[in-house]
Amino acid sequence: MCWALYLQTKWRTTEGMQTRCGWVTSDPLYLSYHDTEWGVPEDDDRKLFELLILEGAQAGLSWITVLKKREHYRRAFAKFDAKKISTFTDRDIAELLANEGIIRNRLKIAATIQNARAFLALQKEHGRFADYLWQFVGGTPKVNAWKTLKEVPAKTVESDAMSKELTKRGFKFVGSTICYAFMQATGMVNDHIVDCFRYKEVKRQAKESREKGVKS
Repeated sequence: MCWALYLQTKWRTTEGMQTRCGWVTSDPLYLSYHDTEWGVPEDDDRKLFELLILEGAQAGLSWITVLKKREHYRRAFAKFDAKKISTFTDRDIAELLANEGIIRNRLKIAATIQNARAFLALQKEHGRFADYLWQFVGGTPKVNAWKTLKEVPAKTVESDAMSKELTKRGFKFVGSTICYAFMQATGMVNDHIVDCFRYKEVKRQAKESREKGVKS
């Protein structure tokens, strides 16, 4: 989740008498994303690739903008099948630039294709993309205990390391801030505020991941 969004929102919101992180609005997409997906440990390669692409697409924009376009992205980018994306041609790029359902930024579209190729190369060398990414948090979720949104960092030593390595491997739009937002989204870190109703639930899921190994 973009750090700028944290600073622009109130500390907490409530819906149905449940306390949530302050960046959540009343938008149903936001509520569903926060309540069911954000912070849940993810180890599926395609889902990780999708979220990495979407976090990069968000750069300079709000996350809700990306969420509203998510289904369009899935259709436009072959359900985030990296093998198919890696074969996209200039003609495909032209079609994507005309697609009003996605963020029509040439650099971001080109980055998605390049990232698909880098993703496949990394898989070929290391096996699972998930195994490679989770090494930056030691293979298990890092559980934080923030009391306010102001405590939540925009980036960390771990996201710096991830950004550096992904960039070295040819990935684009993977700055440290983007990588940290990605780590938050995929449950590599639990950054729900402690009084958010999801904090304990995600903490329990993180514990289960540690016990059985998130990479199982």
